[in-house]
Amino acid sequence: MATPKRDIKYLNRDFTDFRNRLIEFTQTYFPNTYNDFSPASPGMLMMEQSAYVGDVLSFYLDNQIQENFLQYARQTNNIFELAYMFGYKPKTTSVAQVDVDFFQQLPAKIVDGVTVPDYDYALTIPENTSIGATTRGDVNFIIQDKIDFSFSSSQDPTEISIYQISGDTPQYYLLKKTRKAISSTINTTTYSFGNPQPFTTINLNDINIIKVLDITDSSGNTWSEVDHLGQEMIYNKISNTNTNDPNNIQDSGEVPYLLNLKKVQTRFSTRFTSLVNLQIQFGAGTTTDSDEEIIPNPNNVGIGLLSNQDKLTSAYSPTNFLYTDTYGIAPSNTILSVRYLTGGGVESNVPANSLTNLTTDSITFNNINLNSNTADYIFGSLSANNSLAASGGKGGDTLEEVRQNTLASVASQQRAVTAEDYLVRALSMPSEYGAISKAYIEKPKLTDNQVSTIETLNLFCLGLTSQGYFTSPSNTLKKNLRTYLTQHRIIGDNIEIRNAFIINIGVNFEIAVLPEFNNNGVILACINELEDYFNKDKWQINQPIILRDLFILLANIEGIQTIKSLTISNKAGTTSGYSQYSYDIEGATQNQVIYPSLDPSIFEVKYPNQDIKGKVVPL
Repeated sequence: MATPKRDIKYLNRDFTDFRNRLIEFTQTYFPNTYNDFSPASPGMLMMEQSAYVGDVLSFYLDNQIQENFLQYARQTNNIFELAYMFGYKPKTTSVAQVDVDFFQQLPAKIVDGVTVPDYDYALTIPENTSIGATTRGDVNFIIQDKIDFSFSSSQDPTEISIYQISGDTPQYYLLKKTRKAISSTINTTTYSFGNPQPFTTINLNDINIIKVLDITDSSGNTWSEVDHLGQEMIYNKISNTNTNDPNNIQDSGEVPYLLNLKKVQTRFSTRFTSLVNLQIQFGAGTTTDSDEEIIPNPNNVGIGLLSNQDKLTSAYSPTNFLYTDTYGIAPSNTILSVRYLTGGGVESNVPANSLTNLTTDSITFNNINLNSNTADYIFGSLSANNSLAASGGKGGDTLEEVRQNTLASVASQQRAVTAEDYLVRALSMPSEYGAISKAYIEKPKLTDNQVSTIETLNLFCLGLTSQGYFTSPSNTLKKNLRTYLTQHRIIGDNIEIRNAFIINIGVNFEIAVLPEFNNNGVILACINELEDYFNKDKWQINQPIILRDLFILLANIEGIQTIKSLTISNKAGTTSGYSQYSYDIEGATQNQVIYPSLDPSIFEVKYPNQDIKGKVVPL
């Protein structure tokens, strides 16, 4: 007998709907079989259990669908995975950077009757040498390029001055070189591997991970980082020396490094799965057999393959290519030593003259046949110092910033065409080159007689100090940003990077409080709300202050009877710790809106504890 057709409804989504529909279904199709729908009946027990399961399954289904869309995802690992899928690399921290001056003395010697520095005593400081900050013991910087005091060129000049003189004869010279340093600490950890496994992964769990510096195995092989495991060619930077390339040694003064392409089998890719976890993934190749043995070339069948495979006697799986080095090789029976960088953050924006604790463990002389007393004196003369404050350090992307930056990155399609594209690129510059806190872009204002023949855009930027205050970005940071944007801009675009202006403000208000409420408690609640409203993370360049919003914000605080007054005042003067720029708040106010200046600027409540003041007054 054929099964009778049932009316199935698919719109039920929660426990109540499922339960009611089950009761209705039973009453419709089994009226004589079961009719006890009291809460304690066995039938209702089964129906409510089924409704419970249906409600749980419906919830998980909705949640899984939601987590597949970046706009609605809430779980951290899903947001990070979606970001990488769309080509955006989240930042967990941004490093500060600064130019550091290095000094050493050299004894004088006479050559052909002329007094010159004795470069036999010149020191070499390797890359990644650490420099500690005197102001914060937990902040460390490293230099990115080695220093050779015996070498000087237009790209790497050495400043020489007389340090000590006897009569008219120099006794010691002072040498100075400058290197860019970033706020980082080098960490090392090891991982053991047995039998190879395709696409094996390891996890670095640490705070403020910047990137993997390098990976070496127990056989001395270097593993190279790639954007994806299918990438087998990488750029390789090598020193321009006679040993590496004798054809270009004559240009070493102007071109100290050579760039070439290198094919790598031992490679890995990285991705952040959370704010404190960096996943490292290796290749799939798990065999030492030649590619011809794993995936025979049909054109070679019958001419003698390796291992006497001169004919195809069995079927080959199309997945066999995974076992070749197409996606790199997997670590096998080895120990990997992983060096990675941590650091950055707002606290790394150290002040000037604070980077002086130079680590000297790996610093050496270029010559070994030296007078020991003189060598000791020269080694002791080595020093370092930053004449300017470090800048660019800030916290990493919040989950909401990861979401919004990814969506914007997708829209830009890895190139900069619109003004918004340049904003995205500026804010997504790799943290090792510094970080822009705020950015604003506009076309330059032309007079009636001016005609622009190229697309020129002005990019206004701000950085952060170690205390979290807005500041103008350093020239070094702007130079890095200009270089970074060059690879994304289209031909004909010209980008001018400028400083945005900072307008420091104070907030004063007077309120009447309901009799049953504590005055101090209500005042504190108002200050906290205003402090959150003017939070630096929420403000953008050229954003106006809407006074009506402030009145509504205070009016919604419990205990307020009325708002008697609310005024915004300008705070200016470097002697008081504020911006040097004064601003006419009253003149910039129209229709209860305080507008920023025509030149791109940002409002900042720099010291909320002293710049937001409130008072309770009688009604």
